[in-house]
Amino acid sequence: MTITLITGGNKGLGYEAARRLIALGQTVYIGARNIELGTKAAEELGARFVQLDVTDDDSVNAAAAEIINKEGRLDVLINNAGIAGGHLKPDEITAEETRRVYETNVFGLVRVTHAFVPLLRKSEAPVIVNVGSGLGSFGMVRNPEKIESTVNALAYCSSKAAVSMLTVQYAKGMPDIKVNAVDPGPTKTDLTGHGMQTVEEGTDAIVKMATIGKDGPTGIFIDRKGEIPW
Repeated sequence: MTITLITGGNKGLGYEAARRLIALGQTVYIGARNIELGTKAAEELGARFVQLDVTDDDSVNAAAAEIINKEGRLDVLINNAGIAGGHLKPDEITAEETRRVYETNVFGLVRVTHAFVPLLRKSEAPVIVNVGSGLGSFGMVRNPEKIESTVNALAYCSSKAAVSMLTVQYAKGMPDIKVNAVDPGPTKTDLTGHGMQTVEEGTDAIVKMATIGKDGPTGIFIDRKGEIPW
């Protein structure tokens, strides 16, 4: 049985992805900072809960230790945890605000990946799915025909561009693990507050990349319709 961990899995895209992957027969661990909310979500879904704050080394390392002790490996890591940051104009964004967004969206992804790679390497078909965004795609935000071109969120967009490059570098540097990025698309969740897609549609790309197996692609960026530009 496939063992999967989803960071930020107690609500939104993470919660829906967990629901769908459990329905496909996977054993899913929901990682969340808040024990009460994470436990409640896991009970609702039939998932397992592990306390995990992506901004805290001790929390991440403890989560890795708990899963290795209980399962002996991890097959799929979904780096989903993320924050939007404040709704500020570019000239109002401070270094401190940018650092706050990067701590979760960028450094959190690196922290979790570093801690869980040893568990993934115990899997026969290890997979990492990084939840990026079209708002971090240079090709999308510069295309006037795309809704992403209308958004100017300096800290968030640049953090998701960093996620894209992290994905490419991990894929190149760890050929034994399939590493891909996904764009959920404009989905209305607690994070965004707006969007044109359902949460189920927003998880299509996540579920697809979480179920690719050992013969799947690596180092690509997709949304629910297919590959998109970096």
